Amino acid sequence: MGACATMTRKPITIVGGGLAGLTLGIALRRRAIPVTLVEAGHYPRHRVCGEFICGLGNDVLARLGLHNVLSGAGAREARTALFQSTKAASPVRPLPCRAISISRFVLDAELAEKFRQLGGDLQQNSRWRENQFDEGIVRATGRRLRATDKKWRWFGLKIHARNVNLSADIEMHLGANGYVGVCRLPESEANVCGLFRRPVHQPSTAVDPRQLLMGEEGSSLRQRLAGAEFDEASFCSVAGLSLEPVSARPDECCVGDALTMIPPVTGNGMSMAFESAGLAVEPITEYSEGACSWAEARSHIARRYRDAFSSRLRWARWLHTFLFSNLFQLIDGSALRSELLWRTLFRHTR
Repeated sequence: MGACATMTRKPITIVGGGLAGLTLGIALRRRAIPVTLVEAGHYPRHRVCGEFICGLGNDVLARLGLHNVLSGAGAREARTALFQSTKAASPVRPLPCRAISISRFVLDAELAEKFRQLGGDLQQNSRWRENQFDEGIVRATGRRLRATDKKWRWFGLKIHARNVNLSADIEMHLGANGYVGVCRLPESEANVCGLFRRPVHQPSTAVDPRQLLMGEEGSSLRQRLAGAEFDEASFCSVAGLSLEPVSARPDECCVGDALTMIPPVTGNGMSMAFESAGLAVEPITEYSEGACSWAEARSHIARRYRDAFSSRLRWARWLHTFLFSNLFQLIDGSALRSELLWRTLFRHTR
């Protein structure tokens, strides 16, 4: 028996069982690395998420052999997209690359089961009590919460619905203080997910969050959802979001939104979660097998992240800022109809 077969591998602990944490755990278990995954919640459960995968994340899933998991979870191919502001709309356009829509409620549970089948130690309803993420510990705890992002407070809402009348497989509806993405899911459902802001010094008011998700009176979004039947059990929210791009931390190994969050308007958040997990697999494997130190593995991962995500995050931040600018309010019709702008922004945010 060869040396590789008898090698004792160092164990890895992943704190957080979202897309990135589960995907990394599955990839490491396939390399016979001992993995413990600590998840504060349980499966299945709903999360605030666009439930739309488009970009290089699909390549990662194929490379890790996880497309069968998506099929088992009822993934639905998305082929077309539409952007709508309060005054104008884009044409219904074909998406330039493969995209799928899938319920996180189903997907997370499928990934968790795959991790368990591969011999991973999954600890649900278990909070990480340590303040530090030391050697061999990967932070996959999701979005880093921040009370304010400059002068705004950002928060996200999500709910599933039936009887939603859509013109495209995924639609993005833009408003003065937020945007709502609606995409077709399996089983004739639709995911309605929005990002909203309010000024830091504006007191919170008792507003029904579903009214925010339905858009303003007379808007095309409200028309889309006029006859919708909402699944109340699927409603969820998250607050304290920061959309400022951040670099990989030198003192922690992070994957997914624990690293940084891309503005949801790009539709690239789920893809980046898978990508970040894929980029971390080789350096962590080398550490586990004794080929490098934990510090060297973290440094290698950070370089990979910078190469893969830096330009994308800059473009995404510009796009997000542009959509809330006075300039966009003046030229939204021509901007939404521009095929060149659409393809340029799509390419640079993937």
